[in-house]
Amino acid sequence: MAGKPDVEAGQAYHSYDTGDGERETLLPTTSGADAPSVSRTSESSSKKQFGFLQLFLAFLAGTLACGATQFIICGPSCFSGGKASHDRRPSDHSAKIDVLAPPYVGSTEIHHFPPASPTNANPTLFPSDVGYPGGTPTGAEAGVILTAPSYPLHTGAAQLVAPATLGHKKGKGHKDFDLFRKWGNLSPWYSVGKGAFGLDSTPEVPETCRVTGLHFLHRHGARYPTAWAAYGGPSKLADRLHKAAEKWNATGDLDFLNDWTYKLGEELLTPFGRQQLYDLGISMRLKYGFLLKNFTETNTIPVFRTESQDRMLQSALNFAIGFFGYPLDGKYQQSILIEADGFNNTLAPYDTCPNARIRTKSDRGIYYVKRWAAIYLKKARARLQPQLKGYELTIEDVYIMQQMCAYETVAIGYSKFCELFTEEEWEGFNYALDISFWYGSAFGSPVARVQGVGWIKELLARLTHTPITEHDSSTNSTLNDDPTTFPLGQSLYVDATHEVVILNIITALNLTNFAVDGPLPWTHIPKNRAFEVSKLTPFATNVQFQLLECTSVPGQQIRIIINDGVTPLTGIKGCPEQRDGLCPVDAFVAAQKELLKETEWTYDCHGDWTIPEGPAWNTTNGSPPKR
Repeated sequence: MAGKPDVEAGQAYHSYDTGDGERETLLPTTSGADAPSVSRTSESSSKKQFGFLQLFLAFLAGTLACGATQFIICGPSCFSGGKASHDRRPSDHSAKIDVLAPPYVGSTEIHHFPPASPTNANPTLFPSDVGYPGGTPTGAEAGVILTAPSYPLHTGAAQLVAPATLGHKKGKGHKDFDLFRKWGNLSPWYSVGKGAFGLDSTPEVPETCRVTGLHFLHRHGARYPTAWAAYGGPSKLADRLHKAAEKWNATGDLDFLNDWTYKLGEELLTPFGRQQLYDLGISMRLKYGFLLKNFTETNTIPVFRTESQDRMLQSALNFAIGFFGYPLDGKYQQSILIEADGFNNTLAPYDTCPNARIRTKSDRGIYYVKRWAAIYLKKARARLQPQLKGYELTIEDVYIMQQMCAYETVAIGYSKFCELFTEEEWEGFNYALDISFWYGSAFGSPVARVQGVGWIKELLARLTHTPITEHDSSTNSTLNDDPTTFPLGQSLYVDATHEVVILNIITALNLTNFAVDGPLPWTHIPKNRAFEVSKLTPFATNVQFQLLECTSVPGQQIRIIINDGVTPLTGIKGCPEQRDGLCPVDAFVAAQKELLKETEWTYDCHGDWTIPEGPAWNTTNGSPPKR
């Protein structure tokens, strides 16, 4: 392969920019010093009268002077009429751009902050702590999940703006339409609602039960696009539009493209993404703060885990600031696992699973996404093409426009691209991402289960307070065998990872209620489908593995709550059909140990097995062909 594929399948892109110097050349700049100065003389008390000839000559001289000045500033192109503004723009990325010109179509617009060496920085005059804190008595820890009459639901993203043209169909036969819930893994997380996963239950603690522990797994927050894509990818369209800028002209709904610039960065959290994790940290402290009493009683502090990728580390830190408050010193310890080729890491298992890197094995979803996109975007392409003269839109271009809507919205708050599509086409986009992740990271992937088993081994070690004895998966013996970096016996664990890994884990746990529609078809959207990525792994998705003790059932119980939706565990051997999703921990552990025996890391990740492209072979349990 030419480069390392991003694990978040289908949502990455090739960067077309060649360096910061080029990017900054593309940015128009203005300076107050360049502004023309105007001097005025006081009006004479005696007004002099001028004849017509004098006035005409003065007007003519002024016109010639203005024209000469304009020619000096922008050259002959100022006087070439009959073309749209972008027709005057050079296609050479490195060409010098006049500071008075409008933004160059498709060019990259970036803003570096903070400055590398700010001239007014003086940390000695601006300390972060000057003492004199006033009174600091503490109060009782929160426990909303135990004490409140109802559960606080998360509605999504109040800071983001959707087009006013969407979501207003009311009345019989119409459901409220929320655009932010139609972006698959690019959606902001929200509480999915009662019954979303098939159980008529809510996240409140069941009667007769009390929470004794929590294993919390969450994804990073909203980010810019990643650096690689097999299909789609926002910068691809920006690059193509920029290179062909002299040939095309946009009108109608696409008129905004004439002055549009590419404003997205790469990989990093957006401001909204930072807030998502901060808010999530506050939410979890309000719900489960009482679990910290366990640490006070044992004179210890929690160990949370994340990875070295910037968006992962920043997500974990923003969560911690929300959960603990600033400063963080002395309140918890952050374990940072390295995410890079060759490093064992259960939160990034693909880095030690070669078969996960072979596109025909691990990213089969692209094959189907292309075919589905050709169906659901056919009308959209036909509608948009007449509004872009001189440029031939492909289905992939139109698909990227939908990606651009999602990425621009979570990055800068609003996107004109969102206005281009109907509710039906957004439903199609949402399903395209379901297909991509079903076959690339979940039950339809031949390497989904094997990548999820490492984290499950860690979960079982924590549930049973027993160290891991065999490192035959993505577990890291250096960290997992050290009780300081991988403690047991705690009441609260928090791990941060990617959406693909959460789907790997859901698959490896055998949560078969999400697999009932598989293999997912590429010809149509199944009615009432169980597998929907916008509900399972949106930005800042979170999974609660809740431990409970109940007077109504014997033994410690476990239940799984995904984005506030209670998940049935009936696909796990020994777990009963229980209305609140409860399963005895002993039965859960026994079933998972049995499933681990059915998964072979060496064969699944390193074996020389092949699968054909397309529908000739399928899996619905995330495993490769048998030997």
